[in-house]
Amino acid sequence: MSEQAPVQTFVVGVDQDGLVRRRAVVRRRLRIGAFVSGGIGAVGIVVALVALIAFWGSGLWPFSLLLILSMVPLVLSAVLAFRLVADRERWFTANGVQPLAMRMSPKGLELAIDGAAYPVSLPWSAVRGFQQLKIFGEYVLDLRLQPGIAATTAGVRGLDQPAVRAVVKPSPLLRPVGMFPVTALDQPVHVIDQALKHLADGKASILR
Repeated sequence: MSEQAPVQTFVVGVDQDGLVRRRAVVRRRLRIGAFVSGGIGAVGIVVALVALIAFWGSGLWPFSLLLILSMVPLVLSAVLAFRLVADRERWFTANGVQPLAMRMSPKGLELAIDGAAYPVSLPWSAVRGFQQLKIFGEYVLDLRLQPGIAATTAGVRGLDQPAVRAVVKPSPLLRPVGMFPVTALDQPVHVIDQALKHLADGKASILR
């Protein structure tokens, strides 16, 4: 009996209905968060401006200025969230649901990320693995890169796309949304972990 050939590629597909449901949840939570953050920030700025005018010339006006400055990040986070939702909606309308989440080979990892014009390609030397996190009430796999990895690192392709930066290295003003919902993947987490360890020669895994 001949020996079975070693696995050279491992593909993780997506449950399209599950991914669509996840998109709706993320969209709704982002919008709610943006409305709340933007509303608090706008009210805070208005109150601070009124106080600034009222207390101008007294020793209290610097506190009003500090309050305005503290509210600006809330407004900016709301603007970024609304922009992210709008960009993703345009991409979803044009592209629908991608059939694959990721592809692994001995050369590296390829990721299909919502909103990205082309897949992200990473050599195994750039990848630590994935971490399972609970975001918006659902477990997701989030990519973890090695320290110092950037879009210009040799062998890396696609990290500079805005949609990718929003999930791989999210802005501190944005709440993380996660990358791949576990329930929408057609492979269980422990099987993905085994494939990572095998094809990356032990360099990557599901991080605990």
